[in-house]
Amino acid sequence: MIIEDLWVMRRFSFLILILSFITIIVNAQKNIDSTSMVLKVYQLGEIIISESAINQTVFKKDMQKLNAGNVASSISMLPSVTLVNSGARNETTVFLRGFDLRSVPVFADGIPVYVPYDGYVDLGRFTNSDLSKIEVSKGYSSILYGANTIGGAINMISSKPLKKLEFELTAGAFSGKAYNTNLSVGSNLGKVYFQGSFSRISREYYSLSKDFDTCINETDYIRDNSYRLDNKVSVKVGFTPNENDEYSINYIYQHGEKGNPVYLGTDENIRIRYWQWPRWDKQSIYFISKTRLGKLSYLKTRVFYDKFINVLKSYDDDTYLTQMRPYAFTSNYNDYSYGASFETGTEYLKNNLFKIAGHYKYDMHRENNDGEPVRHFADNTLSIGIEDVFTPFSKLKIIPGISYNIRNSVIAEDYDSNNDAISNYPANSNSATNMQVATYYQFNDKINLSITGAYKTRFATMKDRYSYRLGIAIPNPDLIAETAMNYEISSKIRFADKISIQPAIFYSHINNTIQMVDNVLPGISQMQNTGESEFYGADISVNIEIYKNLILNANYSYIERQNISNPEILFTDVPKHSVFAYVNYSPVKSVELTFSSVYNSDRYSNSEGLLSQEFAVFNTNLSYEFAKYFKVETGIKNILDKNYTLMEGYPEEGRNYYFSLTYTLKK
Repeated sequence: MIIEDLWVMRRFSFLILILSFITIIVNAQKNIDSTSMVLKVYQLGEIIISESAINQTVFKKDMQKLNAGNVASSISMLPSVTLVNSGARNETTVFLRGFDLRSVPVFADGIPVYVPYDGYVDLGRFTNSDLSKIEVSKGYSSILYGANTIGGAINMISSKPLKKLEFELTAGAFSGKAYNTNLSVGSNLGKVYFQGSFSRISREYYSLSKDFDTCINETDYIRDNSYRLDNKVSVKVGFTPNENDEYSINYIYQHGEKGNPVYLGTDENIRIRYWQWPRWDKQSIYFISKTRLGKLSYLKTRVFYDKFINVLKSYDDDTYLTQMRPYAFTSNYNDYSYGASFETGTEYLKNNLFKIAGHYKYDMHRENNDGEPVRHFADNTLSIGIEDVFTPFSKLKIIPGISYNIRNSVIAEDYDSNNDAISNYPANSNSATNMQVATYYQFNDKINLSITGAYKTRFATMKDRYSYRLGIAIPNPDLIAETAMNYEISSKIRFADKISIQPAIFYSHINNTIQMVDNVLPGISQMQNTGESEFYGADISVNIEIYKNLILNANYSYIERQNISNPEILFTDVPKHSVFAYVNYSPVKSVELTFSSVYNSDRYSNSEGLLSQEFAVFNTNLSYEFAKYFKVETGIKNILDKNYTLMEGYPEEGRNYYFSLTYTLKK
């Protein structure tokens, strides 16, 4: 079946490529009306500091030209952003300059969407067809985001219609008996606008490289238990009574299902897991408003409710039918969060934009295995902060900020399986102060320089404080916040309007790092605030407009992470060296050809030094607008069929193909 599937996809994609290039030649001199991409940013969803140089942004057009279908793959094209596949849970995530998503919270239009229990979120479940852009802050992030941004922040900003009628439909297929559909309908009638979208991705399996060595747990090149299904619906209704005020209600529903391919590596301590997730469901409803207060001030509010339901089934064996053995179970999460925030700003003081923000968030985590009572865990988090954009003269901006954050435990229940009894953990609370400053200097219209320093914190998650780690650890409710001092010097330099470079150097010193300490009791570990570490490195991005229709974009990242307190415990998942590059060529207005490549050096997959080997992967994408409203897109990922891993023991997809057709109408 795998050979037949690859044979069909290969020939289908090859035929499309040939037909497209023939059409290019035939129409090379014709001026075909292009469905140009217009930036449709939902500005209410932005967290605005002052200067875009402090943040890095991936726009929708970048996601499309590289055929990046989810948030993780979209932002992994940025320097110092590392794509990671957490193989044990089949989650796609990222690291920012060495910090994982517990330290880099994820937001949708400024609304927190990370999972309450462990602070993570599977970015592979977040499709991006309804997004206009994704903003990424590293190290220094605005006080306006609230608590726990010790390593930065990721904000997924949705789109907003600009025309009276906007309609877009995409249907496609890709390797692994896989299909995707995106539908978007929007209307902007001046004072009222509406945006609705639906996306669906369904895949039965993914194929391994022909260089993969089959084994007892993977006897062919179809990756067992690698299916996925993701549906997403989003609706936005907005009201703009005048040019200064805006009010909007948003709703997002996601339903996911996935398998978890088994471990195929060399670590004898890793037990094979036969896991599947029949439910990964998330719903968010939120209200955002912005109101002008006089000529010099404004008030922005956010109110939200977020619900997360997760069902994990652990089976006896690779038939995925029975649950009789001791390690088999069905785990249920039924979580919700709600909260509100406000942001107010004024330019009453000359040369200053002074802002105050307040955030409140209540997190409830409910869990149990089938046959056990439900345990409840709840926290509330409060943050209040101020930030000022001071412009003493036109070329210089100084942006100081300070915030005070409090996290209180509301309830935390312990379960004793021996007598089926529930008891309460002792109450606990923690507070932390964050301080930061950014200096931004514009030498001229071609050179700028920014210097930032940020003292940031992260509160221990519920999992950090209460998890028994499947019986090998004891909880520690009294964990305090991690702290980090982050520094960065960066610049943007343009030469002759054809070449731009963005170099940056960074350093982070982390204290009170939450780490697992072995043998606090014989054979038992515990999470403790014992760690001191440092992350440092540099990155550089280069963009060259070789010709008007030929662009080269590349970035290089170097990241070093040192565990000062426990040098023998190695940091995992982030390579020291990485390169991302693409060439985009448009021979005529209606055609774009993009060739991209990714290189990662070795990375550790466990704290004892097990390596995931270096790799280089090459991809290509071709899009052709063959009529006024139609665009066809096709391409090949992993062209050389490289056998590689992001985490040792979990091989990634081999050579694969995709094809899609898009119809776009705007009036």
